[in-house]
Amino acid sequence: MSMSSVWASSPNPDPMNSYGLVKVLESSRLLSPCLIQTVNNNGRRSSSSSSCVMSSRRRRLSSVVVVSSSLVASPAAGDITLSSEEKVYNVVLRQAALVNKQLRDLDDDVKKPEADVIVPPGTGSLSLLGDAYDRCGEVCAEYAKTFYLGTLLMTPERRKAIWAIYVWCRRTDELVDGPNASHITPMALDRWEARLEDLFRGRPFDMLDAALADTVATYPVDIQPFRDMIEGMRMDLRKSRYKSFDDLYLYCYYVAGTVGLMSVPVMGIDPKSKATTESVYNAALALGIANQLTNILRDVGEDARRGRVYLPQDELAQAGLSDEDIFAGKVTDKWRNFMKMQLKRARMFFDEAEKGVTELDAASRWPVWASLLLYRRILDEIEANDYNNFTKRAYVGKAKKIAALPLAYAKSILKTSR
Repeated sequence: MSMSSVWASSPNPDPMNSYGLVKVLESSRLLSPCLIQTVNNNGRRSSSSSSCVMSSRRRRLSSVVVVSSSLVASPAAGDITLSSEEKVYNVVLRQAALVNKQLRDLDDDVKKPEADVIVPPGTGSLSLLGDAYDRCGEVCAEYAKTFYLGTLLMTPERRKAIWAIYVWCRRTDELVDGPNASHITPMALDRWEARLEDLFRGRPFDMLDAALADTVATYPVDIQPFRDMIEGMRMDLRKSRYKSFDDLYLYCYYVAGTVGLMSVPVMGIDPKSKATTESVYNAALALGIANQLTNILRDVGEDARRGRVYLPQDELAQAGLSDEDIFAGKVTDKWRNFMKMQLKRARMFFDEAEKGVTELDAASRWPVWASLLLYRRILDEIEANDYNNFTKRAYVGKAKKIAALPLAYAKSILKTSR
């Protein structure tokens, strides 16, 4: 299970050559991410105001609520082994550095050169770039209606850029979860990554690539989160079990947390915000992790029917459960207790995410708040179903969705400086 579980058919047998009717990447994936601490110059772990750090009281809620992040030296090779959390934080720092550099350039009145995007042969002139952006918007409007409405509140430039990112993520997701997934090989993903590299060099393959190429040339977006999302697709091809939360955390970052790192440079940070750039990215990462954990908990039964278990194997064993219990699909007291801890962890990531949403640019906060509140309510629906995520699909009804929008709007305009 990668970023979504809503399916549609594609008219084109090659998902890399079409935007078609492909697997839906739901609205919440456009801003997504984790609880991270910084490592000081001596290699010791220390709390930082620029990190989404969980309190020691919260850590005791579960033996694996947050992955351990200690640096471990490999006795065989003498190398330093990084935990999943630290691998992700390195990407966060790199992206934050790009944003900070752009801000310094603006302060120094350094004008960014015009993007030199080469339109693919046979597609016409650069005037068609606007058409490509429009098509990205149509796809977003068709498959992510709530989020699309929120994007209309952004400036036209940001709106188009978010649409372009959204469509690339959908196309990538379809490679392993779409109707042609059975034909996708690691080599196909390598070709898709090569296309990505060309795209970032200003040489897009098709017009939808051209829209994203223009976006990444305009905003300080790093290529690494895009590469990492493709790596998440590779992981889906070779893995159907995760031995610990550390493994699962990395997967959640690859398929959902990456979208937050792609999108924050476009969403923008409130000029009046006193928060560090790193802390905003950490919160965006926490939202992505929370969204993906919610997907996993909602879709346990659906994934089991595909022979997949996206739950930490060690935690299942600690709860006295196994894969066989999941395949049997029976709600027992052991399962209820296990699910309570999983829901608690997901909610803690949502709590951390909220701290960063308030720091986004005012024109971007409403759609992000809406996606956060709506996705968080899926956890409530799992509880309302008595933790039966084997045969009942938890979803937020239309009335609750509508009711959440005014609350999201109120939160977006009542921001107070932290």
